[in-house]
Amino acid sequence: MKYQSTKIIELGSCAFRQWRADHSHCHFIHGYRLVAKFWFACNNLDDKNWVVDFGGLKGLKQILEKQFDHTLCVAADDPLLSHFKQLHELGAADLRIMEEGVGIEKTAEWCFQKANDYIKEASNNRCWVEKVEVWEHEKNSAIVSAGCCRVPIHNPYVSTQNEDTSLASAPSTLAESVDNNPARVAPNVTSGLSNPFGGTSWGL
Repeated sequence: MKYQSTKIIELGSCAFRQWRADHSHCHFIHGYRLVAKFWFACNNLDDKNWVVDFGGLKGLKQILEKQFDHTLCVAADDPLLSHFKQLHELGAADLRIMEEGVGIEKTAEWCFQKANDYIKEASNNRCWVEKVEVWEHEKNSAIVSAGCCRVPIHNPYVSTQNEDTSLASAPSTLAESVDNNPARVAPNVTSGLSNPFGGTSWGL
């Protein structure tokens, strides 16, 4: 028997630039208040009859907020990357360099991979992530599910291009995953829309 539970987490207010969108205003820096919904699954409930302990997701929320809350996410191949790095060094932006590109689909994929790593370690491989949906706003979202990932769901450490996240280099503790697992950022880093879930407390 398979069980599922879901959790909605606010990722934060994030700015993006999709430089390849040369016929769209999305090639300008623009921002969204990102919200994500995670589907967790297991075949066996824990001793409290839960899929996951929602109170134990604070570390995952820290990983997500470190990546997206009041940051600027740009693609690693953005032709203006050197200028964004300068803004970061000047203290005008908190830069996150997305190795595999930006866009709501890539944001959902990033969240899926990080959440799946986290929940598998936290549950000793009892649970996994089946699906993640990320909203830019109430009209736009993207979904990534286990069936469309590039690696099988049973592999808790997904390798991505230009990023070593293999099993051999996986974080040994949840604390390490919080500190060492964000997307690459620029050097010298120190450690408008309505909300469709307004008025709801996520309990994190």
